[in-house]
Amino acid sequence: MSPTSKRKARVPGQKAPIALVLIDDNRLLREGMAAMIHTQPGFKVLAASADVDEALLKVREARPDVVLLDFGLEDHDSLSLTATVHAEVPSARVIVMGLMPLQEDVADYVHAGASGFIMKDASFEEFFETIRAVAAGAEILPKALTASLFTQIALNVAVGNKTKVLESVRLTNREKEVIALLGEGLSNKEISTRLNIAVHTVKSHVSNVLEKLALHSRLEVAAFSHQGGGGPNNSA
Repeated sequence: MSPTSKRKARVPGQKAPIALVLIDDNRLLREGMAAMIHTQPGFKVLAASADVDEALLKVREARPDVVLLDFGLEDHDSLSLTATVHAEVPSARVIVMGLMPLQEDVADYVHAGASGFIMKDASFEEFFETIRAVAAGAEILPKALTASLFTQIALNVAVGNKTKVLESVRLTNREKEVIALLGEGLSNKEISTRLNIAVHTVKSHVSNVLEKLALHSRLEVAAFSHQGGGGPNNSA
C-alpha cells in the first residue's frame, strides 16, 4: 500500500467493524440512529436511507453484515424487503426494528429470513447487544414476541399446544439441549463450545429439530423453547 493511500491498514488481530445499512423512512429517527451508531466503536454505517432502491443497491454492492430495517415503512412493504435481502444477499443478516409486543405477523418475518428483532421500546444497550449478537451469527427473539410467534407456529402446524407437538415427536437428550441453547439465542459456534461438539454436528442437530418439530427457522425453535418445548419428556 502506498504512503498516499487513504485506506487504513487494519492492525493484525483487530476485528473489522460491523458494517451496517440502515433503512428507515423517518428522517429524524434515521439520522438519530446513524449518529448514535457512529458514537460506538466497532460499527460502520455504510448507508442510511429512506430510499429502498438506493439502500438495496448498497446492500448488493457492499454486502454488509447487518441490515437494520424499520418495521413500519410507509411506502414500502418491509416484509417483502426482508425476503428480498435474504434471498439476494443471504450473508447480510436482517434485523427488523420498531415492533410492538404481540406483533401478529412476526412469524411472517421469521419465514422471510429475519435474524433478529428490536422492540420499539428497546434500550440503548439492547439495541447494540442485538446487532452484535446477530452479526456474530445468533438469532435474537425478544421475550415480548415469544408468545406471539409460538401461537402462530402452533396454528401453522395445526397443533393446539406444545404438549401435542411433543407427543408427535421423539427428541433425543442432545436435541433438547440444542433447543434450550437456541432459546438462549446462541449461534452454532457458541453451542458447539458449550456442548463440546463439532459445529457440523450442531448443524445436524438443528436440522433434525426443525424437521421433527415442523418448524422453519432457529427463531421458531427459540420460541418453542421459551414456551417449554424443550422439556424432559419424550426422550429417545
